[in-house]
Amino acid sequence: MHQYPQRPRPDEQPSYQEYPPQEQHPGHQDFPGYPGPPQQRPPYGERPPATARTPEPKRSRRRIWIGATLALALLLGGGGFAAWKLDWFSGNGEDVSFGRNTTPPATGKADPSAPATAATPSGDPDVLMPTGPKSGFKQTSKLEDGTIIAKTRLAGAKSGFEGNVWVWAPKEYEDPKYAKSAFPVLIALPGGNGFPDNYWADYSLGLQKAISDGTKAGTSLPFIVIMPVLNPDAKYYYDGSDIPGQAKMGTWIAEDVPDFARANFRTYKSRDGWAFMGSSSGAFVGMKTVLQYPDRFKAVIASGGEIVPDSPLWKGHQAEMDANNPEKLAQKLIDTKGPEVYINFQVGTKESGKERMTKFQQQFGKGPIKMTIRDIQNGEHNGWHYVRGMKEGSLEWVSKVLKGPKPEAG
Repeated sequence: MHQYPQRPRPDEQPSYQEYPPQEQHPGHQDFPGYPGPPQQRPPYGERPPATARTPEPKRSRRRIWIGATLALALLLGGGGFAAWKLDWFSGNGEDVSFGRNTTPPATGKADPSAPATAATPSGDPDVLMPTGPKSGFKQTSKLEDGTIIAKTRLAGAKSGFEGNVWVWAPKEYEDPKYAKSAFPVLIALPGGNGFPDNYWADYSLGLQKAISDGTKAGTSLPFIVIMPVLNPDAKYYYDGSDIPGQAKMGTWIAEDVPDFARANFRTYKSRDGWAFMGSSSGAFVGMKTVLQYPDRFKAVIASGGEIVPDSPLWKGHQAEMDANNPEKLAQKLIDTKGPEVYINFQVGTKESGKERMTKFQQQFGKGPIKMTIRDIQNGEHNGWHYVRGMKEGSLEWVSKVLKGPKPEAG
């Protein structure tokens, strides 16, 4: 069975050939969050055995392949028949519309002339109906409960960056009694390359199922999940920031992606309906963005222990890097006394990073910054275990600080 190499500890000799120096970027710990080659994936919703862990080097530049290879491997492998039986590939590539009051455009591009919606909100002035223009979505997966993960191409009006975005809406979003209600948005950010894919859009990690199960159990809000690419290429990482001379990934994450969500979905006007989740480098970006824009976003689930910016592209731009440093942003928020933000760290007991989280909490977990650390027992630095932590409590935690949908009376 194929295994990606792991970085050795300082006292160990590597058992594999090191990457060329230009491919090494110090500072970030290993991120094996992506589930790895398709043939190693567990059945949908199940946790992989310890031997199936497929680590990925420090923010590896290795391109993560899914697409046709994923489909072929699943169909040929042990999970192929189960996936076919549950219709996970049925309709892939077809046009998708979210919301009963919307109609997908004929092409895969936004249709500026399309009306936002026929419905009007009632009761809650915080409800924002879809503003348009609508995006054209193509199905990438169909889950066993009938919900859809779909993809579109977004040309960021403010950042100038164009990239892929995946979306998922819970069953409740299509329920007529919620037709005039807003839904909370969870922006899910990956680690690793974060380009050209966002691995949270892979159903085998179980993020969407965890939300659906939590909604049924009353421990999670029915979040809309928005999953954008994190970086503009697989060569560097950009810290989710506007690094001078580079693609404006900070503007992409903080402005273009939320604007896209508002254009296509029923959302809340206030920050009470907006949160991030992320792992490794994606956790850093989510936390940084919440601290940077506390008037827009209220909470973040940050898994994996990333605390400070460390892209090699910051060289010569110290002031701009400081403006994207969570430590400095947190102190500024404390000094200005708010608004309150909520940070929930997740860390596996079999990974490093808790010491950084604990230090950050001790120094900045006061005043308007509400901070918790969740230990994931026997958890490692991977997406499956972070989803388990969310099921064990982090989804309930974020659901208590955000605003949920309200059904119409009667």
